[in-house]
Amino acid sequence: MPLLSVKKQLIDILIKKEIIIEEKLNEALEVQKERGGTLGNVLVSLGLIEQHEFLAILSQEYGFPYLPLSNYELDEVMMRLIPENVARQYCLIPIDKIGNTVTIAMADPLNTQAIEDIELVTGSSIQVFVSTATDIEKAIDEYYEKIKGEG
Repeated sequence: MPLLSVKKQLIDILIKKEIIIEEKLNEALEVQKERGGTLGNVLVSLGLIEQHEFLAILSQEYGFPYLPLSNYELDEVMMRLIPENVARQYCLIPIDKIGNTVTIAMADPLNTQAIEDIELVTGSSIQVFVSTATDIEKAIDEYYEKIKGEG
């Protein structure tokens, strides 16, 4: 599904569920044009929606399971699958690999370009979980730092 149609669908859901009024959503879209970033992160940074509320919408509407990274022990070997700069760029972290499927947690699972890029980088199909940007950034800092210390 093209990214623009996914974004439009998300906007329609936010308005239909009366989570945000159209005027505030338009403001957020303008900020997103200026600063970049994902719509979800912009909405959270502007205080228009709570991060956990946004993740709940992604889980309910799109079926992405939520993975609280603070309760999860990550494998440093997995970090080697995806370069740190790519993990930071797309705000995602590798979780597990079973067979030819890599499981990742990402803040914006609607970013189809990120998923396609990770498929290319890993040579694997991708299973997506959703997690908070804060948890992912903390995990990136912690686990990629360990890798740097080792090698």
